[in-house]
Amino acid sequence: MAIRHVLIVDDSRLQRRILSASLVRWGYVVTEAESGEDALEKCAENPPDLVLSDWMMPGMDGLEFCQTFRQMPRESYGYFILLTSKSEKEAVAKGLDCGADDFLTKPVNGAELRARINAGERILQMERELTEKNKLIGTTLEQLQTLYDALDSDLIEAKKLQQSLIREQHRDFGAAQVSLLLRSSGHVGGDLVGFFPISATRIGLFAIDVSGHGISSALMTARLAGYLSSAAPDHNIALRIQEDGSYQALPPSDVVGRLNRIVLEEMETEHYFTLLLADVDLSTGRVVMVQAGHPHPVVQRADGSTFMAGVGGMPVGLFEAAQFDQSELTLEPGDRLVIQSDGVTECPDVCGEMLDDEGLMTILSDLKEIKGSAMLEALVWRLADHAGHEDFPDDISAILLEFRGPSEQAG
Repeated sequence: MAIRHVLIVDDSRLQRRILSASLVRWGYVVTEAESGEDALEKCAENPPDLVLSDWMMPGMDGLEFCQTFRQMPRESYGYFILLTSKSEKEAVAKGLDCGADDFLTKPVNGAELRARINAGERILQMERELTEKNKLIGTTLEQLQTLYDALDSDLIEAKKLQQSLIREQHRDFGAAQVSLLLRSSGHVGGDLVGFFPISATRIGLFAIDVSGHGISSALMTARLAGYLSSAAPDHNIALRIQEDGSYQALPPSDVVGRLNRIVLEEMETEHYFTLLLADVDLSTGRVVMVQAGHPHPVVQRADGSTFMAGVGGMPVGLFEAAQFDQSELTLEPGDRLVIQSDGVTECPDVCGEMLDDEGLMTILSDLKEIKGSAMLEALVWRLADHAGHEDFPDDISAILLEFRGPSEQAG
């Protein structure tokens, strides 16, 4: 029962006794008050579920008592019925404005009183159920917030770990310098860029973009990073150790083909990824690369002119019979190679128009005098200007290779 405790407020002792007798017979616990002031004290001591209050009383009348009753702090709603001889619509409206829920005309009819209390019982029962559900929702939300905070903390740490996959964001090889950019659209992402030494005159470059976003993409990215590691060349599948302890690079097409088999045969995943893998000869400027579904890289000549390079290709991890063709280009002193993810060229403006290849080449022409990591940071600023904000919808990653020429090759 939602209604157990009933407070009767009436300056007439006889009226209180008549109502109390019926209510006690029906199984309610009854408290009596002879005035509005007395009723407020009893409400403070033991809040009732239902109040039956006379309208006309000396001192504080029923309306004043109802208004004050509504202002009292309570854990649950208290139902209020005014007893009155008034039946005019204006009086009823005034009573409702003061907080009354229902009315009973005096003298009170027992059957009508029972019916009004039953109506109040239904309303209070719904209110109690709603309160319990709200408490449950509140508790659930608190638990979810705790879980979210823990997950958010874990994702922040995961972002730090993913950033640590890029051991160096810049390295000067003498004949060339390499700069890296990685900016995830969320806490963690599916992009990865890096480089690894092959010999004194050769380096490998790789740019990976795993399908999707979030934790599963980031985990696959981390696993792929191990296959092209610069820290552990023995585990780098692009390298083969020689009898004298030096390393020889395998053809990029063979390396990408092997990665394709690893993904399809050893990884239980629905993800695939695009990859650009390049073997750069620092003594000649010759670049041999495989462009497995990755965007066409941009070559910027020393005079500032730009063009898209590469022959395209299928992403890695889709088809067993996929072929990965190599292409070549030669860099001259003063040239640079930009290997970017599709998050760059597909960056939308406020109208949804993508930057596209032409837009990227325009930006690179504008930034031709800026070198190294500063150029990549300037690229991000230009993307933010294009998008109208810095919250990019996709991961942004890029490699900048700036070729000086063999005369500056480090010892």
